[in-house]
Amino acid sequence: MRALAVAALALGLALPAIDAALAVEGKLVLYTSQPNTDAQQTIDAFRAKYPKVEISFVRDGTPRVMAKLRAEIEAGAPQADVLLIADAVTMEGLKKEGRLLAHDKADVSAFPAGVHDPAKMWFATKLITTGIVYNTKAALKPESWLDLAKPEAKNQLAMPSPLNSGAAMIHTITLTGNLPGGWSFYEKLKENGTLAAGANGDILRQVATGEKLYGMIVDFMPIREKAKGAPVEFVFPKEGVSAVSEPVAILKSSKNPEAAKAFVDFLISKDGQELALKQGYVSAHPDVALPAGYPARGAIKLMPFDAAKALADEPAARKRFSAIFEG
Repeated sequence: MRALAVAALALGLALPAIDAALAVEGKLVLYTSQPNTDAQQTIDAFRAKYPKVEISFVRDGTPRVMAKLRAEIEAGAPQADVLLIADAVTMEGLKKEGRLLAHDKADVSAFPAGVHDPAKMWFATKLITTGIVYNTKAALKPESWLDLAKPEAKNQLAMPSPLNSGAAMIHTITLTGNLPGGWSFYEKLKENGTLAAGANGDILRQVATGEKLYGMIVDFMPIREKAKGAPVEFVFPKEGVSAVSEPVAILKSSKNPEAAKAFVDFLISKDGQELALKQGYVSAHPDVALPAGYPARGAIKLMPFDAAKALADEPAARKRFSAIFEG
């Protein structure tokens, strides 16, 4: 009888949540920079909980997604309800322009302070860090960012250019704000023959083939390729790493804000965060395990980063980087 009573109580508690999910309905348009497979998995998992919501999505790199959204805003007809893109700096720009809708009731109690926007305009869904990849035949096994400026790495380092990548710009601003000497680190890299061009996939290819011995790259790519047998190792340098958080936000112009809030709630819920783990990413939720091939969460040191300050600093950082590498 006691077991039946407990079951009945559990069912009674679950029913209001089910009813609330069924009450959310209508169409929802997602603009995202997620890979297509990840985007579809995310939508499928959300719709399993909110079956009355019909989601369509547009997928491209963050710069192209933003170009499309900007063109629609200029025309007075933004189509997206929800934005799920690579970096918080872009979200800060939209927030400053008054384009985002706050989700005041979002439950962020499980997350450490500083992970999400304090004004609840955008919410981190992952932690994608940038560290060092090296070919296993390299004589120098780097442990520090400063190792990349050593003679052993001369003409052997490739990295994405922050002039073409939002994540690379965040990485550059983070390193120059935290490493001793700031921009002198990048000046030393240039003097050491560093190549700043291409996307993360290009960096991985160059290092895996031995064309270059070292690279700056997002964590999951070399960790996955190492598991497949590629001759690469990934290092989280001792000074710490930069990170992008693949934030999600609701546009103020959303035609279905209730469904959009439900989508955000799902992404930052334990279930949504465990989906990120299944996809092979580091979840932003502190209680979710890390994927295979990663160290313990406590062993990954994140460098301090202020998205609002980075937004203000970006023009100067772009100019300074260009002067070093293209001047």
